Amino acid sequence: MALRHLTSLSPVTLCSLRRRFTHKPFSLSVSASMASSFRKALVPIAHGTEPMEAVITIDVLRRAGADVTVASVEKQLQVDACQGVKILADALISDCADTGFDLISLPGGMPGAATLRDCGILESMVKMHAADGKLYAAICAAPAVALGSWGLLKGLKATCYPSLMEQLSSTATTVESRVQQDGKAVTSRGPGTAMEFSVSLVEQLYGKEKADEVSGPLVMRSNLKDEFIMAELNPMDWNCDNPQILVPIANGTEEMEAVIIIDVLRRAKAKVVVASVEDKLEIVASRKVKLVADVLLDEAVKHSYDLVVLPGGLGGAKAFASSEKLVNLLKKQRESNKPYGAICASPALVLEPHGLLKGKKATAFPAMCSKLSDQSEVENRVLVDGNLITSRGPGTSMEFALAIVEKFFGHGKAQELAKVMLFSSQ
Repeated sequence: MALRHLTSLSPVTLCSLRRRFTHKPFSLSVSASMASSFRKALVPIAHGTEPMEAVITIDVLRRAGADVTVASVEKQLQVDACQGVKILADALISDCADTGFDLISLPGGMPGAATLRDCGILESMVKMHAADGKLYAAICAAPAVALGSWGLLKGLKATCYPSLMEQLSSTATTVESRVQQDGKAVTSRGPGTAMEFSVSLVEQLYGKEKADEVSGPLVMRSNLKDEFIMAELNPMDWNCDNPQILVPIANGTEEMEAVIIIDVLRRAKAKVVVASVEDKLEIVASRKVKLVADVLLDEAVKHSYDLVVLPGGLGGAKAFASSEKLVNLLKKQRESNKPYGAICASPALVLEPHGLLKGKKATAFPAMCSKLSDQSEVENRVLVDGNLITSRGPGTSMEFALAIVEKFFGHGKAQELAKVMLFSSQ
């Protein structure tokens, strides 16, 4: 077996294969009363919001049991986030003005962060929220562009996206931590730190025990090293000038996995088509994030693709497995020796029962690996076997997407994206 290394451009860090994830607790103190009570959170979004940062925060908080409201600061519920990801909010920000929250967390992305900053209703809500001594947070561009501009980081240590650190320094004491908590303010750096950031918010709201409970099934990285290893068997060339990639989604799809795959591949300039397996473009993902596809699967299957890649999520995987058109497309992909892949529940619930893993090594979500007929390589976080690529869960999604980038665009492009997204220890 060949082990392909994505060695980082310092300080980029990707992770090494581990047999098992063990959560490293964040050093955040939380009262017992907070840990036991019901929590409400607000995540505002806008056109140009970074979708990975928004969706990861929403998903992880909902896994912890928080009642999360996704609020659009635009005039309509549908928001066109960065990389063409379409998210349907739960409410308009004006509908939330009189509601109390235990946490308000701002995603980054530009011009999304600037739009959040310029929203008078949101500014008033966050300022009142902070004055009441409640938890508030921001990631990527939002600490410098929004919280700093509102004067809510004065005298506090904070971090943000590297290119905005100088701007942040005029309104806060800057630090280069991946996640920084000072008082009731929590800040973080970018897409590659969003999962750690979200788990830290769970710990602040519910305590370390709940944070550990939530983080374990995410299959997060246990530590940060200078490289991650993509295990590869039977290497074959995937290189393609302008790869056409199909990402199906369905009700119950794991939203973190879908959005990370779509976002990262579009950053690499792949042409990504997001196709709904349902009878309408809008789907409700596993943690109730509403995503809007580009096309229906009926239209998508009329075209050919250089890769068909399935996100996980129990309900979504079951919908994929029941879709004759999608299964036939996957079979044609395999028969043509063209790349196909899946993550989390989908290798076990879609590829395995339809014979799409025959003669192949694969991995899947840990609890699903018993359904694979060949379990000899399941401990790999990302596994490539010829034209097949599989991975384990939300916490391996970025590695999975970067591995696809490397296969199509080369090692250097994957390194470049990893650095830009701050998938690193710095």
